[in-house]
Amino acid sequence: MAGAAPLPVLAQSDEPIKIVENNWTSQLVLSRISGMLLEKGGYSVEYRPADNQLQFVAIGNGDMHLQIEVWEGTHRTSFQRQLDAGRMVDAGNHDAVTREDWWYPSYMEESCPGLPDYEALTACSALFATPETAPKGRYLGGPVDWEKPDPERIEALGLAFEVVNAGQASTLWAELDAAYRREEPIVLFNWTPNWVEARYDGKFIEFPAYDPACESDPSWGINPDKTHDCGNPSAGWLKKGVWAGMEETWPGAFEIVEKINFTNAHIAEAAAMVDVDGLTPEGAAEKWIAENENVWNAWLD
Repeated sequence: MAGAAPLPVLAQSDEPIKIVENNWTSQLVLSRISGMLLEKGGYSVEYRPADNQLQFVAIGNGDMHLQIEVWEGTHRTSFQRQLDAGRMVDAGNHDAVTREDWWYPSYMEESCPGLPDYEALTACSALFATPETAPKGRYLGGPVDWEKPDPERIEALGLAFEVVNAGQASTLWAELDAAYRREEPIVLFNWTPNWVEARYDGKFIEFPAYDPACESDPSWGINPDKTHDCGNPSAGWLKKGVWAGMEETWPGAFEIVEKINFTNAHIAEAAAMVDVDGLTPEGAAEKWIAENENVWNAWLD
């Protein structure tokens, strides 16, 4: 493939750089893209699956070295803990702006007036009920290891809902597609950037605006006795996190990681190659690199 010549290897170590892989599509593809670019720079890489929260301890220990998608809404606390301990380094933000929260198809606004305001959910909760949650509505959450505080939010805001966690991200999209084709009620976890927004018309639930105090100070917000009486950040960051020893061990690789910078469009496109077009994450990464040489050449400059 045409492109930038391999960079001089500046490493003090010929050990492979271990890249974290998680259980959602864009992270899998972006990890592969990043690994392939590091290989173009002359480095060897390995891919290691990891738990969504425990990964930060592993990176802090040096057992893994790079997480290319650190989401503010999901990872902020675990990531910051390792930064504060000096065990990880913030390798910079992507241009992408993120949001993670409850989401519904737009056709629900006809049967549940008041959406997207969260207070409409309680009035319409019976519409979302299933045999396992009745008389309460069902909120279809992400996999358990994504560790979202939805039960706490439901309690703090008095929502007549129960959380049912999907086993994997693909379950979210299968249930959304089935409900969407029949225009059946559904409210589920979604995020942006993601390919879903290009295929399904819908909106995020508007909860009270996020503030860090919402997570720790019960006196903050509309419920003076409970934390988590707010939504997730509506314009969250997306960062790159690395092991604190990476810059010294692989300085050239660290420079490449600092320059890697995905936009919302890049990430949605990469995820769609797998979830819509049916490619493997590796195949999607290869296709993305082939189609975006003008983008990544600048990162290897």
